Amino acid sequence: MAASVCRAGSALGRALAKTRGPLLLSLRRGQASVSYAQSILGAPDTRLTSLENGFRVASEETGQATCTVGLWISCGSRYESEKNNGAGFLLEHMAFKGTKQHPQSALEAEVEAMGAHLSAYTSREHTAYYMKTLSKDLPKAVELLSEVVQSSSLNEADLEQQRSVVLRELEEVESSLQDVCLDLLHATAFQGTPLGRSVLGPSANARTLTRQDLVEYISSHYKAPRMVLAAAGGVKHDELVGLAKKHFSNVSFEYEDDAVPVLSPCRFTGSDIRFRDDAMPLAHIAIAVEGAAAASPDIVPLMVANSIIGSYDVTFGGGKHLSSRLARLSAELGLCQSFQAFHSTYSDTGLLGIYFVTDKHNIEDMMHWSQNAWMNLCTTVTESDVARAKNLLKASLVGQLNGTTPACDDIGRHVLNYGRRISLAEWDARIDEVTPRMVRDVCSKYIYDRCPAVAAVGPVEQLPDYNRLRSAMYWLRF
Repeated sequence: MAASVCRAGSALGRALAKTRGPLLLSLRRGQASVSYAQSILGAPDTRLTSLENGFRVASEETGQATCTVGLWISCGSRYESEKNNGAGFLLEHMAFKGTKQHPQSALEAEVEAMGAHLSAYTSREHTAYYMKTLSKDLPKAVELLSEVVQSSSLNEADLEQQRSVVLRELEEVESSLQDVCLDLLHATAFQGTPLGRSVLGPSANARTLTRQDLVEYISSHYKAPRMVLAAAGGVKHDELVGLAKKHFSNVSFEYEDDAVPVLSPCRFTGSDIRFRDDAMPLAHIAIAVEGAAAASPDIVPLMVANSIIGSYDVTFGGGKHLSSRLARLSAELGLCQSFQAFHSTYSDTGLLGIYFVTDKHNIEDMMHWSQNAWMNLCTTVTESDVARAKNLLKASLVGQLNGTTPACDDIGRHVLNYGRRISLAEWDARIDEVTPRMVRDVCSKYIYDRCPAVAAVGPVEQLPDYNRLRSAMYWLRF
């Protein structure tokens, strides 16, 4: 969830119009002398430095006129309890309401004067505060980010105001049925564990969380070894390290009474949750099995497998000529309005699933063919299926890094998840190693005869009984 202070000013806008990621530029030029492999091998290296307190600094220098710099922190709703669930999300809203050095008006004036864009988001395991600005303003950007994270004023009046903002956002999220469905999927798949809780938290907590709750959250989780200062664009790594030493050397690496927060294992539970509302025009349904952790070697074969299933929307052209078998069936038989395969990864587990939207008369058929697509991954994947999926996956990975902000986000999350940035060249090599046999074996490990988790919202009377869905994970193989 982003909490913006201001949009890019005219100076930054003009610079953005002139700059593009060097990797994508080299691919777009279409020069016969530069192949895709040569382009990704020529991508800038990501440099990583650790300070004495464990604080890490990572950057990718591309020589652009703009840059994105931010702090990625290993904390989120998974680190919260039932009592303070939603604290991270509320704190994200409070971060830009002023610091001890800059009241809100002065902070906004500083950002506006730079023509910058200051944002934040909170997820289940990560929190990020970042700024997109002109490269020449990097020192000021790092200074403001350090203030936002280390010395937010957390004014009581602002806290009361932000409660109502969070409550409105909770209402808005309820109108996004995809978000509702996927939150319900987490709630049933990881029931009784921190991963089952929503990032936004319940409305009751939004009304009752105190300033002291937020202060305790910061002191418990904002520790140097769990923080990464990441940057991409026109940045000099040595300069960034110097700025980090200046502004973050005093960030504590010690915990009170040595009470280091340790993530408890989040068990997966095969189960389903259904919210039936026959007045709704379409049903929103997600089915998932327990997936691989972020650092698991099974990640790449599962990424290829998801590319084989692909995605579909009724607005797509192609019909029976679509490459994904499930997409072709959806177009030809009118099975759904849309579907997408997904894999949500966490530090020690994940959710591998398919989310689809359909009318009440096609629920059973769409569920059947979705599970059938899974079973095909375990049994009948061919060389051509894998070759196509590899190309789609490579194109997707390159496309996701179009700009300094997604590149910076990639750096921050990778350092937290893997301890380093995984380059496109390495992803490319790992994707090339995937074979049909590997896809079949890995998918059999995660999908075949596994208990699924199912979440459904809308006119879901036709959704088969859970025991039927569970048994299909075995019988559809034959």
